[in-house]
Amino acid sequence: MNTNQKALELFEQNEYEKALDLFRQAVEESRNIQSLNNLAWLYSYEEDDDQKALVLLKEVIEMKPASYFPYNLLGEINLRQKDWKLASDALSEAISIQPSKEAYQNLAVAKYYLKELEEASDYFLRVAGNSDVVMFNHIKCLIELDKKTEAKEKLDTFSEDADDFIGEVEVADLYVELGCFKEAIQWFEKGWEEYWKTPDWVSRFVYALFKTKNNLRINEVIQESILHKAEEIKSAHEEECDENWTESDKETHMKELLEEKNEYENMVNRMSSGYIPLIEFEPATTGACYLFGCKRHNHPDYQE
Repeated sequence: MNTNQKALELFEQNEYEKALDLFRQAVEESRNIQSLNNLAWLYSYEEDDDQKALVLLKEVIEMKPASYFPYNLLGEINLRQKDWKLASDALSEAISIQPSKEAYQNLAVAKYYLKELEEASDYFLRVAGNSDVVMFNHIKCLIELDKKTEAKEKLDTFSEDADDFIGEVEVADLYVELGCFKEAIQWFEKGWEEYWKTPDWVSRFVYALFKTKNNLRINEVIQESILHKAEEIKSAHEEECDENWTESDKETHMKELLEEKNEYENMVNRMSSGYIPLIEFEPATTGACYLFGCKRHNHPDYQE
């Protein structure tokens, strides 16, 4: 059993510190693609240290690896650092070696931020489920491309029974983007009792109601939201402080809650003045195990 295999075995047994020492030892013994890539993955995924991972990955890339693992990992790190072009290049290279769901989804994210919406839409679609977050991203791209008929046809197929269903409020949000306010209201109502109430999505619900002139429901939604926030404020005020929750933490939290309550109280007036609450959209990246020799995921050792 070589050093990398011993490290992986310890990692699988949750002996993390010992495993990390052995992954480092493997690099000291031989700075090859497998040892460098595996330590880079550990730095990125377990240590949250992308800078250390990048140093190792750059060394790996110079060796022109025949595996997509290093390129997938490099692309993910580039995305976290908002280096969209570098991410796009790395993930495109990964796909040219071996396509993977992770690479397609992450490349779509890079293309979205590069304003290459046609490509982003296509890559999202390649790995999208019927009612999941990736299909949500694909539909959002279609809307931005002004392909609203196609977008609505696909959104209409979303099912709450799907295993990967993104959620009622998220579906409602896309209907708001499409200007389909009645459909949006139906989905907001479905999620009303299930979701924690925050001004970002409640304002979108109120906006849909505002556009359909449903003043009675607007008042109900806002009053319930204010009451909910008042209960939060009361609970936060009564919470005792300790070393993990200081007076400063409490004061900051109370200020945030009061600001949210104020948002609810002024919501209708703002919309009457022309305010349109915008959707909060940040397409999520994804990741995976890219450890060479990982038995749990049936990854072979890298063949030099």
